[in-house]
Amino acid sequence: MNDNNPDREALPAAQPALDREGWLTLLDNMGESSGYFEPLGDHHWAVFSDDGKTLLVTFDRLEDIQANDPGKMPFCYGLATKNGWSHLSVISEGESWYRDPAIYRYLDKLVDDAFFDNFSRVVFYGAEMGGYAACAFSVAAPGSTVVAVSPRATLDPSVSGWDKRHLAQRRLNFTDRYGYAPDMTEGASEVFVIHDPRQTEDAMHAALFGKPFVTQLRARFSGPELSKTLEDMKLLPKIVQAAADRTLTKSLFDRLYRARRNDGNYLRRILHACIEAGRPLREAMICRSVTTRMRAPGFRRHLTRLEESGVLGEVTATAEQQDA
Repeated sequence: MNDNNPDREALPAAQPALDREGWLTLLDNMGESSGYFEPLGDHHWAVFSDDGKTLLVTFDRLEDIQANDPGKMPFCYGLATKNGWSHLSVISEGESWYRDPAIYRYLDKLVDDAFFDNFSRVVFYGAEMGGYAACAFSVAAPGSTVVAVSPRATLDPSVSGWDKRHLAQRRLNFTDRYGYAPDMTEGASEVFVIHDPRQTEDAMHAALFGKPFVTQLRARFSGPELSKTLEDMKLLPKIVQAAADRTLTKSLFDRLYRARRNDGNYLRRILHACIEAGRPLREAMICRSVTTRMRAPGFRRHLTRLEESGVLGEVTATAEQQDA
């Protein structure tokens, strides 16, 4: 995680490394200070902070929270605090995919209590497993906005048997309540599905979200860890902020995603794709663009090798002959 990310909230007096119970105690204290902390069965928890008329609902993993440095929380916690939003975080331990009747009962109670009616705007956010949950549980808050990064539609093998990434979790029940995520978004006002179309399984899941109110946001060459890529580029807070402000559009996302031009991992991925495709002229164009804007010795060395090999001249000569 990026320690310099200003959208991560620093929590006081949490310097020593925290174990599982330490983090749960910290989350309990956070909830009690402005809302509540509620266990949902043995491996799920809800942390609610009541701070404003905009509600951000996120789906987090305890393992990801524990992986942070002591005193650091996922970006959504800090983003909600910074903007004066209320925040409901549903936390999972392990690859549960939130398929737990205790969570269903909790959401049922929120609906029965008209909890979501207390807010003028409700935004659901999650990535991968959390993206599935954000879509699946958005049905509890009609009119909400959903931002899902690389969401899975379902792990039911009869529907997504082509996805071999989560074989053990296929045993979970994805056919009972809140099961098939695309159908559960029917009541949302807007759903934004962010994915890399070059990641085949992610693109196939994204295609299952085909309703008219779904906007597909394509982040090409972002790689298999899309949420991490967007967070490293400091884009996730801006995307969620825009969703809460109701200004998120494909055009805005495309403008934000131009930050990829300065991201080393993205640039290496597109260079590698050109190398695999055997496109030396394109390789040279990328290297020249990068080296004129950034200090990138690896790209400069690759450009030098291309120039010294003579392959650029050969390709140019062949192209000229074909044009003639």
